[in-house]
Amino acid sequence: MVKRKKSYQKKRPIAVSIIAAAIVVLFLIRLYQVVTPLIQQQVFINGISSPLFVEGSLTPLCMAIITSTVYLILSVLGIIVLVGFLKVRHWSWVVLMAWTGVSLIISLIDYFYRRPNYIVMVSNVIIAFALNQADIQRIFGIRSDEGETIL
Repeated sequence: MVKRKKSYQKKRPIAVSIIAAAIVVLFLIRLYQVVTPLIQQQVFINGISSPLFVEGSLTPLCMAIITSTVYLILSVLGIIVLVGFLKVRHWSWVVLMAWTGVSLIISLIDYFYRRPNYIVMVSNVIIAFALNQADIQRIFGIRSDEGETIL
């Protein structure tokens, strides 16, 4: 009699580990982007001591707080997607593919009009190529070969 491997004993393809590592790199970059504007505005030293709005417009301090908040939300969402991805959830593949596409578009806009972040660009390209591998798509139930059942 042949013993079946239990699902938690199956080895993940190397591409899943590569994608997870790229997500962790993006998480660390986002954390850096959370802290940097606040350091530049000396929020950690002085606190929020100046007004956020002056004559109906946002001050640099308010823009730094908004930027940091957005990057913090992106960091938390990245960790949620990472957990779902490591648990091999179908939704995590879909969210990660959409996220990578949008991030690549933003990176291209930054490349042509602002200062590009090459680490983010490389991480997104690695994730996009890895997500499009047939074995990764089969694991997440995105692709099925004829005669093969989707897990």
